[in-house]
Amino acid sequence: MSPTERSTVRRGARRARPDREALHAVLDAGLVGHLGVVVDGAPRVLPTGYGRVGEVLYLHGSTGARSLREAAGAQVCFTVTLLDGVVYARSAFHHSVDYRCAVVHGAARVVEDDAERERALEALTEHLAPGSWSATRRPTGKELAATAVLALDLHEAAVKVRTGGPADDEADLASDEHDWAGVLPLVTAWGAPVPAPDLRPGAAVPDRVRRRPAPGGDPRG
Repeated sequence: MSPTERSTVRRGARRARPDREALHAVLDAGLVGHLGVVVDGAPRVLPTGYGRVGEVLYLHGSTGARSLREAAGAQVCFTVTLLDGVVYARSAFHHSVDYRCAVVHGAARVVEDDAERERALEALTEHLAPGSWSATRRPTGKELAATAVLALDLHEAAVKVRTGGPADDEADLASDEHDWAGVLPLVTAWGAPVPAPDLRPGAAVPDRVRRRPAPGGDPRG
């Protein structure tokens, strides 16, 4: 990546990851991001699902959503953060978290081309629930008309990652007053599938649901 003025990591710059593979890895491992947009002169940050196709990130929502209407053609910020663990230090000051974070800046573009809209909605569906686009009914014309799709280019982005244990001060390392320091990893896992109450009796859970890998990817990259 080629950092711009607003995408250059300054605080904790050693944790920046400059390659596009790192950006893709964070985006692909997350499920929910946060879209920052200015509405009526004030910032508004909203959680939203997304999907990636190459170097383009797609967002979607209701055409009635004020935030999406304001985002269209405007400069926005989109973030995805994955929490991998809590870092316990010998001092309160050095407590921290292990994490992976991606921040994308740019102008959100309204997707109007029918073919691109279909690719975007497929990417959004497959990112949320892999294998579902081909296994379920496609959107109707009415549903498409009620859905706004935005595209955000990944050209201007930054990735920051923290791994490892606490960065304790030398004086604290030499002290016997502190009982423990280290990392408590956060592991995310799916629960058992819960069938819809109106599902036909005996319907089997498909492999795309039953064998879906744990979310979050590998924090070690």
